[in-house]
Amino acid sequence: MTFSDAQVERYSRHIILSDVGGDGQQKLLSSRVLIIGAGGLGSPIALYLAAAGVGHLGIVDADRVDLSNLQRQIAHYTADVGRLKTESAQEKINAMNPDVSVTLYHERFEAHNAFALMQGYDFVIDGTDSFESKFLINDACVMAKQAFSHGGILRFDGQTFTYAPGHACYRCIFDDLPPKNAVPTCSQAGVLGSIAGMLGTIQATEAIKYLLGVGTGLTDRILSFNAKQMQFRTISVSRNSACKVCSQSPTITKLVNYEAPVCDLKSRGGAA
Repeated sequence: MTFSDAQVERYSRHIILSDVGGDGQQKLLSSRVLIIGAGGLGSPIALYLAAAGVGHLGIVDADRVDLSNLQRQIAHYTADVGRLKTESAQEKINAMNPDVSVTLYHERFEAHNAFALMQGYDFVIDGTDSFESKFLINDACVMAKQAFSHGGILRFDGQTFTYAPGHACYRCIFDDLPPKNAVPTCSQAGVLGSIAGMLGTIQATEAIKYLLGVGTGLTDRILSFNAKQMQFRTISVSRNSACKVCSQSPTITKLVNYEAPVCDLKSRGGAA
């Protein structure tokens, strides 16, 4: 692949970066990332991956833009209220970088379509707001041997880790969904809007590192932060030999949809 003059200028800061270079930028341009959720996390994730020149983005979201989203979901503007989030996000991506192609999936990520949605992508990013979606994404990625980034936000806090085959998965750490109402939702407890940007850019960085094969990813480690105190910590985790989905003898062998509290005022299974 030969860069155009415009691409050399656009990606110049990557091309002169020793761990990326021209070959790395070409690798990004030929990569495919699936973003599940076009909300608080999905917005900065999509915009930074587009800016980096990740050549193809898939966006999964069934919701429309609501006025309450705009405090944190930076891919959507006031004029977008009522529009499909997928279409609103695509418009911003295309305006930022015409090199990036986008496939829209105006549907929820569920047991019946999970494998089909993930097919052909190099990396998956969880930008959802519900435990039901997070456990389903984990189970689907483990079964499909698909690397993905988990992320979650609430109040002033953010948490993320990266799964790759052979490493600890979400169920190794959390095992199962919490009881209903055991954990407050964002609509109950609130969330600082900029927290979504902080965590989303970390998830985008993890995706770029994975695609390039550089650095050390957040596999077998949870990165958490509290922005109120501006404290970050990394916790080492281990693969659970008795994990229900990634062990040698899994008890979960097919995908199912779960019921759990969600972080949304009006709908279920949306984006953070």
